[in-house]
Amino acid sequence: MEWVNAVVQGVLLGGLYALFAAGLSLMFGVMRFVNLAHGDFIVLAAFGALALVDATGINPLWTLIVLVPVMATIGYVGQRLILNRLVGSDILPPILVTFGFAVILQNLLQEAFSADSQRISAGALDTANLSLGQGLSIGAVPVLMFVAAVVVLGALSWFLAKTNTGRLLRATSDDPEIVGLMGADRRHLFAIATSLASAVVAIAGVLMAIKTNFDPATGPIRLLFAFEAVIMGGLGSLWGTLAGGVILGVSQGLGAQIDPGFQVLAGHIVFLFILVLRPQGLFARQRG
Repeated sequence: MEWVNAVVQGVLLGGLYALFAAGLSLMFGVMRFVNLAHGDFIVLAAFGALALVDATGINPLWTLIVLVPVMATIGYVGQRLILNRLVGSDILPPILVTFGFAVILQNLLQEAFSADSQRISAGALDTANLSLGQGLSIGAVPVLMFVAAVVVLGALSWFLAKTNTGRLLRATSDDPEIVGLMGADRRHLFAIATSLASAVVAIAGVLMAIKTNFDPATGPIRLLFAFEAVIMGGLGSLWGTLAGGVILGVSQGLGAQIDPGFQVLAGHIVFLFILVLRPQGLFARQRG
């Protein structure tokens, strides 16, 4: 039963990894843009939630009402004013600039909040759990993370498939040049994609802050988990990020069951194994 529990907990943890990866997948799918500051923006959202909880005493989930629109606005403005200048055939400028953003964010957060590890209490939600019988139970927070991932990915998939803006984003992903011929502003579309990705980052940051400890230096490891989930699932596939996140979470859960020190390494080994066998990912989106 311990092994079954490890698998179940790994699946639920995969929901959080999918939230880490969804924004990264969206930006890469639409713009071929690699954002090395993605993990640090997740941590920024976590510290934003911490500041709001300390200032008001509200439940951390309520901070999403503020953080989602704020992060979405930051994403739109940042893409429109700065990052659009870097989008092109050369991936090196975005990598260099977003690496600089990552370094700046880490240092600013350390100045503002110190290097101490933090965690936000969600009150009764922290200890709430659902018994599945035979000694197996699941916590409310992990279930919330997985449900949030499914809802977010479902909402993004619906938006991309059913709205005019979403169709334009998909068209931009397939053929950026034709979008201009349709009279659409690529700069605006890119900013919308980054805005959506940043909104998802806010959700991921708040749930991470409830689930586990974080500090200003934890951004790179969140970025690594996001990259692994995106690549395993398939670049540009939103639902693939959920599959990749679940695979990563289950691998880590089983690795921890073997030896606590093997937890993270087990995920990396499975990632490498899948990368060697299927470099395009398990559910890479086919391009017409």
